[in-house]
Amino acid sequence: MSWLLENKEWVFSGIGVSVLIFLLSLFRKNPSSTQIQKSGDNSTNYQSGGDINIGNKNDK
Repeated sequence: MSWLLENKEWVFSGIGVSVLIFLLSLFRKNPSSTQIQKSGDNSTNYQSGGDINIGNKNDK
């Protein structure tokens, strides 16, 4: 805690904030951000991280 008080100007300057954000990003991983799709021969595959619309309401 004393180190933080002694170095508060450096920690809360642009360099310190950048380093803190970088260190936090190393520990925070989002496992749902990767997608894997396996398919067979002669198959049509669609993959999306969100909504997917094929065609529209007026198609018949």
